[in-house]
Amino acid sequence: MKISEVSKKYDLPVDTLRYYEKMGLLPNVKKNSSGIRDYSEKDCSWVAFIKCMRGAGLSIEILKNYIDLCNQGDETIEKRREILIEERRKLVEKREAIQSTIDKLDYKIDIYYQTLCKKEKELVKGE
Repeated sequence: MKISEVSKKYDLPVDTLRYYEKMGLLPNVKKNSSGIRDYSEKDCSWVAFIKCMRGAGLSIEILKNYIDLCNQGDETIEKRREILIEERRKLVEKREAIQSTIDKLDYKIDIYYQTLCKKEKELVKGE
């Protein structure tokens, strides 16, 4: 699959895909005899994984480390698992902080709603 097709499929700019390659996140993308990138299904799976993880806030450095470990083989499985567990812990913590903020916003919105309802009732009664 050409880079433009991958870009469209995963809604990522071509420059982002090139950047991921440069940073070592997609180190094995082959090029055809004309020098055009030819993404395999495995490469596309990595693109989907990277997009998901980046969307969740994982850093390039963390992903690079994880991918390097994957490329080293099965002897790194435990280390990779530890990375995923730690990143999951951070995401859960972030989710809890976001939920707390949502709860505070809901509370404030409710106060404004109650105030607005009270003012509307006063207007209707002519007070």
